[in-house]
Amino acid sequence: MPITPLISIVVPLYNEELVLDELYQRLTEMIDRAQLRCEVIMVNDGSRDGTMDIARRICRIDRRFKLIGLSRNFGHQLAVTAGLDQAAGDAVVIIDADLQDPPEVIPLMVEKWQAGNDVVYGVRSRREGETAFKRMTAALFYRILRRATNVDIPVDTGDFRLMDRQVVDQLLTMRERFRFIRGMVSWVGFRQTHVEYERAARFAGTTKYPLPKMLRFAIDGMLSFSHVPLKMASMFGFIASLVSFLALGYGIVIRLFFPERAIAGWASVFVAILFIGGVQLICIGILGEYLGRMYDEVKRRPLYIAQELLNFDSTRRRVPASQG
Repeated sequence: MPITPLISIVVPLYNEELVLDELYQRLTEMIDRAQLRCEVIMVNDGSRDGTMDIARRICRIDRRFKLIGLSRNFGHQLAVTAGLDQAAGDAVVIIDADLQDPPEVIPLMVEKWQAGNDVVYGVRSRREGETAFKRMTAALFYRILRRATNVDIPVDTGDFRLMDRQVVDQLLTMRERFRFIRGMVSWVGFRQTHVEYERAARFAGTTKYPLPKMLRFAIDGMLSFSHVPLKMASMFGFIASLVSFLALGYGIVIRLFFPERAIAGWASVFVAILFIGGVQLICIGILGEYLGRMYDEVKRRPLYIAQELLNFDSTRRRVPASQG
């Protein structure tokens, strides 16, 4: 009799006390209806509300649910990584706790995985509860990222996806600190397909990705997979030099052939200095972003610190602290 595959569901949590009970109900109903063999790994990413207490209660009443409590807030991508490190499933699903990505789509992902696909990612055919500005900037970012890199990162997707065990094992060898998981999954390759779904509004609470965090996340994605910003810095330098030479030629021509038009003053010099200085600062800033990332990577600190583990057996594979 064939063994039913184990599906690990990784759920990062950050201040989700208003939604956690509903998430538990939706997940258990989906698992029971689809008759899946699942473990649900909740990763508490330093929540400041009652999320940890509710997660502990869920673990006490249902041993299919497991909990990793991080020592502080390390960020969404590192919380997902902590869950992947502990996942034992033949396939692993990443889903956010806010119920914008419906758990009811997971059985369809499992079907496509069992049909021979290694990665099944969710494509948002409709996005409820998001402003037109957020939808527009998200669409623009993914299209720019696809053109700026040699990695085919699908547009209109998030981290909601199912990955085969061999894909997860490859991801776990990549211990970079500035993580853009949806890009990393595309980079490793394998056979990938998608399912479409309508993304709902948040069940409760507020978004954990306000504009400043979204900008930081976009910068991490761009700098992790593209050298285009460095090439742009060089381009700015060439443009500044070209403009300077043109201005110099213009000044010489005016002085030699049209002296009556030459106007003594500081405005042109002032503008030129500001222009050149601005270009230099932009280039230094771009170089600084890359250099700062190199500095953080070479320190080799753990990606996260797990303070508490619930419902994990003692034989569960764990990443050593030096590699975490």
